[in-house]
Amino acid sequence: MKIRRNRELSPDLIDKRAETRASAGRGLSIPGGAKGGIGGILVMLVLALLGGSQLIGGGGSGGSGIDITDILGQMAGVQQPGTGSSVPDAPDPQADEVAFVSFVLDDIQDFWAEEFKASGATYERAKLVLFERSVTTGGCGSAPSAAGPFYCPPDQTAYIDLTFFAELAAQLQFSGDFAQAYVIAHELGHHVQNLTGVNAAVREASEKTPSKANEYSVRQELQADCFAGAWAYSVYQAGLLESGDIEEALNAASAVGDDRIQKQSGTAINQETWTHGSSEQRVSWFKRGFESGDPGQCDTFSGDY
Repeated sequence: MKIRRNRELSPDLIDKRAETRASAGRGLSIPGGAKGGIGGILVMLVLALLGGSQLIGGGGSGGSGIDITDILGQMAGVQQPGTGSSVPDAPDPQADEVAFVSFVLDDIQDFWAEEFKASGATYERAKLVLFERSVTTGGCGSAPSAAGPFYCPPDQTAYIDLTFFAELAAQLQFSGDFAQAYVIAHELGHHVQNLTGVNAAVREASEKTPSKANEYSVRQELQADCFAGAWAYSVYQAGLLESGDIEEALNAASAVGDDRIQKQSGTAINQETWTHGSSEQRVSWFKRGFESGDPGQCDTFSGDY
């Protein structure tokens, strides 16, 4: 992906790598935790709440993200993310990656600001925190790097450990800068769901019908994938895509499918335990967003998924 690196970092990017690196290892845990566009999403949500369609999701007040803890926990002899050392005042070895994340973050949020504006709404920008090893959030408790990138609704903030991508690449062939862009766009998709009330509705539906909580979670995650695809189309329109970028995103979506993660970790593939969707489903919904360029086409809440 083509980006401009010679500019200041995004004001929405918060770098806590040094702080979290120093405070890691304290026994942290995760609590349970005028297209169709936004207008179409809101209409769909209202219909779902009125019983017009079956609502889906997972979120709630806990974080939503990519969790491959099972895989990382079973990798004998592999260094866990965020365990590298650093030298005070030394050049930042991740400077280029930070610049990339900053550019992508702003581009995604500019995209959503335009989508909300076209629907007569105002987009509230999210924050993105970079951390290492572990992080304590304001509203979703604490999490280790192995939990993967996640979004915390009460904070309106996404959290990412950049070293997570290196481990993911080694174990799941998850690589390329646009694979990282897909992850950021997916997490910001959860922010959009938070702003439009999808997260709260999903939590309510899950509490009302616990037996469908996993299905609701899968549908919510697939919608975030579709949102990521819609943003990717805007990148294509802007002429910022490079050869292989979309393939990288599709490979990333496939790599974090529940079925593939279960297979990789050596456990039986059990659809009833899925919370994010299969590789095929994640790729399919990302492609739907990309091919349409319209978030209004991302209705994973109705019918089959």
